Amino acid sequence: MDSPGAPGPSTAGAGAGSAADGVAAPKPPQLSRYESQKRRDWNTFLQYLRNHRPPLTLARCSGAHVIEFLRYLDQFGKTKVHAAGCAYYGQPNPPGPCPCPLRQAWGSLDALIGRLRAAYEESGGAPESNPFAARAVRIYLREVRDSHAKARGIPYEKKKRKRGTPAEGSSSTAAGGDAGAGGSGSAAAGVSSGSGAAQAPAESGGTAGGTTAPSIS
Repeated sequence: MDSPGAPGPSTAGAGAGSAADGVAAPKPPQLSRYESQKRRDWNTFLQYLRNHRPPLTLARCSGAHVIEFLRYLDQFGKTKVHAAGCAYYGQPNPPGPCPCPLRQAWGSLDALIGRLRAAYEESGGAPESNPFAARAVRIYLREVRDSHAKARGIPYEKKKRKRGTPAEGSSSTAAGGDAGAGGSGSAAAGVSSGSGAAQAPAESGGTAGGTTAPSIS
């Protein structure tokens, strides 16, 4: 005869099951802000390739395509870059508005390329075929830096490294953020400030579909 106070087999099994259910599964480690931004940038670029016309695969992507992508992003920029004929050309603090276009700041593009270069190799790409490390891309960024410096009257000085100390962070922190972006630490999920998931928007009448501006910093 069973003891009056002893739980039956089904009762014991149910108790064990509820105890197991109560053990919380370990949460995955939270990504750093840099890693999260890099992932958003990479997804933005892949979305751009999917929407590209004519179709473009990552394996066939070259430095020229990367430059095309950077120019495409200019339509979502927040930095005023004065044209050569503008009365405020070369003035860091213009006294009034002007019709000159908004562009992506050089520092934002520089930081974006650094993250995409790392993401490409982390995704299995070979360093020697990395389109983000192409010489043409470096030349383009240098030209953007110089032209923005003249147009905005803000020189970009390269930081000197001290001996025995690790390399300083990306030069994107120097006067590179998009004007009016409010110093958002996300370097704007890509180029302009913003922290939402970035999906490549459509270029008006152009190569990519969608309307949401990609976030880059």
